[in-house]
Amino acid sequence: MTVDLPRLVTEIPGPRSRELHAQRSAAVPHGFGVTLPVFVERATDSALEDVDGNLLIDFASGIAVTSVGASNRRVRERVSAQLDRFTHTCFMVTEYESFVRVAEWLNAHVPGDFDKRTALFSTGAEAVENAVKIARSYTGRAGVLVVDEAYHGRSLLTMSMTAKVHPYKTSFGPFAPEVVRVPNANPLRGVGVDAALVELERVVADNGPDAFAALVVEPIQGEGGFVVPEPGFLAGLRRIADEHGIVLVIDEIQSGLGRTGAMFASEQEGVVGDITLTAKALGAGLPISAVTGRTEIMDAAHPGGLGGTYAGNPLACEAALAVFEVLEDPALLPRVRQVETIIRRSLEPLQLEFDVVADVRGRGAMMAVEFADAADLAPRADLAQRISVACHAAGLLTLTCGTYGNVIRLLPPLVIDFAVLERGLEILTGAIRATASDAGEAAA
Repeated sequence: MTVDLPRLVTEIPGPRSRELHAQRSAAVPHGFGVTLPVFVERATDSALEDVDGNLLIDFASGIAVTSVGASNRRVRERVSAQLDRFTHTCFMVTEYESFVRVAEWLNAHVPGDFDKRTALFSTGAEAVENAVKIARSYTGRAGVLVVDEAYHGRSLLTMSMTAKVHPYKTSFGPFAPEVVRVPNANPLRGVGVDAALVELERVVADNGPDAFAALVVEPIQGEGGFVVPEPGFLAGLRRIADEHGIVLVIDEIQSGLGRTGAMFASEQEGVVGDITLTAKALGAGLPISAVTGRTEIMDAAHPGGLGGTYAGNPLACEAALAVFEVLEDPALLPRVRQVETIIRRSLEPLQLEFDVVADVRGRGAMMAVEFADAADLAPRADLAQRISVACHAAGLLTLTCGTYGNVIRLLPPLVIDFAVLERGLEILTGAIRATASDAGEAAA
């Protein structure tokens, strides 16, 4: 099948994008970074069209946000209909039905065979912060446990919980107290499950049995490098949390809602959180997040203690309800697993061709390739950056990540056309081969 993507009519970025970027630079602070300085005019399920008429294959999904496509018909219809009714009232002032319907769907679908309640907010960081507030209220404790390579947000508390220093924490301290970091069971880096759990037990013992309110963990790490923990690690966290009365918070903000080929990545580990967090894909581009958990925990916060002016905005709630309609298609999750098969078929052979292709990992449409020297696994951020730049120039939008910036992550829309996916992978594998060959990194 011939795929008319990408379609490049100018260099990337084109002249109009460069003009707009200059205006942006004069109006927006430099602290807002940008992966690719092109300005988008419209989108499809598989591609973004910029203001110069270039069509770029989308392997980013707005950092896992536009999982049902950046211009999904059901989302547009529901949001447009809500625009004709009203845009906002603030759910804490006067109520509206869509907020309740979103909460009901999450209560029914978030893992856990127990009675649940859901609170809606606006951003992933808000969800994390409110989960900690709720856990503290429920337990009467202050401490928060997080793992190495975690990413939980950019607010003061969530920035404190995030492991990666630059760019997220540089010059922004001092940070929130009572946050303690423990090892992650990272297979590539040789940190095993037993050693990681022993260290967690030591930290808990050293701080006292009543020190920690919450243990917050991503079932697959996002910004940390799409690290899939060794089997048994999440189950070990569940056991230790139960033993010490710690609220286990599963951060599914990037990995949830179909991204890994299951509705929630924690399901693939057979682990249920006391609280589960969603955001990103939940609103298909409109800002909404959710904290869903055991009723007795969620109800611990006093009336008026939770909320936010924009929390569960009605436009975002309608977008979420549209996302749920897409997710309930029985064909969707199997097709996401097929996305993983296609990606692995393209990328895994590169591990045999080039020493610096250290790992291909992930699940579903949340996949990554890590670059490191073979001898000592020293990160090669230079290669990841060069490969990503080559992809951008060829019309493929990719993202880097990882604690050391040496990982290229693939987050195509769950609904991406398979032929477009294959074409994007041709561009990516070509860029990897060209870059690794130029660097003389072929396997012996």
